[in-house]
Order: sequence, then structure tokens, then C-alpha cells
Amino acid sequence: MEDQQPAAGDLTADAVSATDVTETAEVDTEQAEPDESTVATAESGGTSEKDDGEAAKAEEREKKATPKGKKKAAKPKKDRDPRAKRLRGKRVAVAIAVVASLLFVGSAAFAGATMHAYLSERATVATKLKVARTAAAAITTLWSYTPENIDTLADRAAKYLSGDFAAQYRKVMSEIASPYKQHKITSSTEVTGAAVESLVGPNAIAIVYTNTTSKSALKKNIPGLLYLAYRVNMTRDDHGRWLVTRMSTVTSVNMTPQL
Repeated sequence: MEDQQPAAGDLTADAVSATDVTETAEVDTEQAEPDESTVATAESGGTSEKDDGEAAKAEEREKKATPKGKKKAAKPKKDRDPRAKRLRGKRVAVAIAVVASLLFVGSAAFAGATMHAYLSERATVATKLKVARTAAAAITTLWSYTPENIDTLADRAAKYLSGDFAAQYRKVMSEIASPYKQHKITSSTEVTGAAVESLVGPNAIAIVYTNTTSKSALKKNIPGLLYLAYRVNMTRDDHGRWLVTRMSTVTSVNMTPQL
């Protein structure tokens, strides 16, 4: 048999086919290998998505930790209107002035009431002192005399007496003047204390405590000692003078030695 060899054209075709197969295999190999930049981008994208997820979770946790309804305090808005500031300042000044006026009026009223009570009390004390002094002076004058001045005793005592009591005292003194002069009777009255029992308008009652010492020729000038307390009724006349209208003995103790 004859050997059959391939023709030259067939070898060329086979060579071309082999070359195409080799190139196709290389291209497929290159396409199968991933690009480094593509891989890096993919990895970066995966990391970014992971970070975003963690940030979202952190924000969600922060929202849950923050109490509901709690809001940040709003910063006060500054009033940039000078006119409003002036009006507000005027209102504050007026309010302060009103409060100060009320305090002043209240304190003045309180001070006035206190001062009125104080002055009234002082006036009452002064009146009582005047009544007590007048009563003491009247008792001293009425029951102090000597044989030489007993005739004029009623006249001296008249400035302390008023009404019926003045007339009664004058009558008694006129009746005893002559015998007292004859027996040389002397009386000296010393006031040891006086107080106002009551004071109502123009009327007052005073209590006067006295020690009275008397001497007489009939008793050989042996002194007689009397402790007397008088209730003295007084009234104030139109001139502001306190006059005795009545007198009675409250206490009488005879301390005269008995021989």
C-alpha cells in the first residue's frame, strides 16, 4: 500500500488551528484570573458596608439609651429689640416703686399706730402722776396747821377743793379754829405714799397714805401718832386743775403712847 501523507495545505490548516486553540486557551486563562484592582475594590466595598452597619447600630443604641421626651434645652433667644428692653426695664422700675410705696405706707401706718399708743400711754401716765401729786398736796395742806395759822387754813385749802366738799371743810374749820388756838393744838401731816385707783375721763380716785403727828397743851405736848389712809375723789375743771370733791378715811391706826 502506498503511504498516504497529508498535503501541505492540510498541515498549514492544522498549524493554524493549533495556534488558535492555544490563543483561545490563554485568553480564557486571563479572563479566569481576577483583576487586583477589582478585588481591592470589592474588599473595600465590603468593609465600608460593614462600617456603615456598625455606625447604624451604634446610633440605634444611643437613641434607645436617651430617655424619651427629653429634649435639649433650647437656648434662650436674645432680645435684640432695644425698645422691648426699655419697656421691660420701665415695668421693673414701676413694680419696684409700687412695692417700695406699699412698704413705706405700711411701715408708716404701723409706726403711726405704735406711736399713737405710746403717746396715749405716756399721756395717761402723766395724768395719773398729776392726780397723785395733787391729792398728796391737798391732804398735806388740809391736815397741817398751828395755833397761829389755823384761822386761814380754809383759805389756803380752797385751791384744792371743789363743790360741796369745799363748803363743808370751811364750815368745820371755822368751828374748831378757836378751841384749837386756845389749847395750842398743832398738827403735821406727812404723805408716805399715793396712787391712782381709777382714772375715767375727767374723774379720778386716789389713795393717799399719811403719818400725822399732833401735839396739845391738854396732853402736856405728848405727841399723838396716827396712821391714816384716805380715798380722795377728784375731778378736773375747765382749766385742767384737779380738785377734791370728796374724801373718806380708809384706814386709821392710833399709834399714840398711852400713859
